[in-house]
Amino acid sequence: MTTVLCAGDLFITAETLAAAARAALGDVEVVEHSSTWPDEPFGAVEGVREAAGDPAELARAAAGADVLLTHLAPVTESVLAATPGLRLVGVTRGGPVNVDLAAATARGVPVCYLPGRNLGAVAEYAVGLMIALTRNVGPASRTLSAGRWDGSYFRFTRCGPELRAATVGLVGLGAIGRRVAELLGAFGATVLAHDPYAGPTPGVRLVGLPELLAACDIVSVHARLTDDTRAMFGPAAFAAMRPGSYFVNTSRGELVDEAALLAALDGGRLAGAALDVFSPEPPDPAGALLGRDDVLPTPHLAGASRQVAEESAARVAAAVAGFLRDGRLEHCANPAALAARSW
Repeated sequence: MTTVLCAGDLFITAETLAAAARAALGDVEVVEHSSTWPDEPFGAVEGVREAAGDPAELARAAAGADVLLTHLAPVTESVLAATPGLRLVGVTRGGPVNVDLAAATARGVPVCYLPGRNLGAVAEYAVGLMIALTRNVGPASRTLSAGRWDGSYFRFTRCGPELRAATVGLVGLGAIGRRVAELLGAFGATVLAHDPYAGPTPGVRLVGLPELLAACDIVSVHARLTDDTRAMFGPAAFAAMRPGSYFVNTSRGELVDEAALLAALDGGRLAGAALDVFSPEPPDPAGALLGRDDVLPTPHLAGASRQVAEESAARVAAAVAGFLRDGRLEHCANPAALAARSW
């Protein structure tokens, strides 16, 4: 009988993974294991970049497992060494950054993952941040909660635009960016996008980055983090943005030079910024970007929805079922492992 270790956390729980495994795989033995993320933050663990939990505890739980399903568990060299019968690792993330891919490949263990697993949640959240930022939801809520009715938010000079009257620029037009564009189209916004790898997209005009920055009321970032995009929003980019415009980042904190963003806010170039991601995470509680009325910060919440948790578990379990049935994986992070060991 196939043994499946379901290594969950407090978002994608072990119980959710186990239910999905039984639904997709039928008669299997399920072992459940859990970390306390997000109550305790993830971080670098034994050479993997973002993971939560103790590798030694995971290795003990995984003894005898044929399949390991997880969200954030640290699938390190030591864990893989302790599970010689492991046939597959399934990760419910857009990238398997909690898995030592070199070690998995060397042992002939393929690793599957879920590109675009949270695109709907992130896209909705990004649009929600645009509305909350431009309409002063954050500071107005704080002042009212403090017992003060501040009518100044009705002054014309403090009012922001409706999305139907805004030109919104999307930097990055992958799966999430395209979904954001669809949602913005329903509001009636004019949508520009910059992505050197994107093709024609309905409702979107592709332009160069300088044109986008100069033309848009709101700039929303959806680019991948690469050596080329790291700190792409620095002094020059913010200086090129339309005066009084807004900046939204739900992608990666490393895409932004935070000192340059702060200078753009202090200098009045930007009317505000909404940030769901930071570098590092969590940010310094005393950081200059926090506690400002013109910054709407949230703690990396864009991908947090019940649908993401439930659908990710179901998708990764379905991928495992397909692999056990015919040896194929649609999204394999280490294809060499498929040829390295025959099951």
